[in-house]
Amino acid sequence: MTITQFAQDIYILDDQRVREFLILGRDHAVLIDTGFSDTPILDEVRKITALPVQVILTHGDGDHIGNLSQFKECCFHQADEAKINPTIPFHSLKEGDIIDIGDYHFKIIEIPGHTYGSIALLELQHHWLIVGDTVQKDGPIYMFGEHRNLDQYIESLKKLANMKEQIRTILPSHHDCPISPDYIDYCLEDAKRLKDGQLESSPHPKMPCREYRGVHVHFYY
Repeated sequence: MTITQFAQDIYILDDQRVREFLILGRDHAVLIDTGFSDTPILDEVRKITALPVQVILTHGDGDHIGNLSQFKECCFHQADEAKINPTIPFHSLKEGDIIDIGDYHFKIIEIPGHTYGSIALLELQHHWLIVGDTVQKDGPIYMFGEHRNLDQYIESLKKLANMKEQIRTILPSHHDCPISPDYIDYCLEDAKRLKDGQLESSPHPKMPCREYRGVHVHFYY
């Protein structure tokens, strides 16, 4: 696990497969996502802070919720409830909710598509967007399976594109980080090509999907 300080009181925890974000407040910390189940994420957090930890999930995929059992409760969008262990108490997040933590103020943006309950967190002063898996450089972006919807994904990217003047830096969960807001447009362009059948593809060797290669990003669909 590599721990990098991104800004004052903000840390990126990266195991080269998926990354989490830790924000320190005055009386508690916020951990965004919990990684794979084989990552001792709480031990890594304790290298940084002894504060109580509030968990917020960008979405309910297994590589983002794998260590929820190490925490007492979590916050996520209710549309992903079917993907979360029902024994873990949770608080539902919705569009426009504000998460105040230390000197930072994050606004919840609903971006369904990659999963029905995918969210992004926009820091209102510094214009950073923590975006889960919805916007990435290169990919692959997973778009196959019953909890995903390509039409919703395209509409969510259009929504983010209309907000680009509020976004200076994107912090994705996979691949390069940080990346520029231009990758919203890049993902949108290739997602439209995917919908229109314009991308070359090949069967994935292990998963029940095909790999579609776009100009900027590729998809498992």
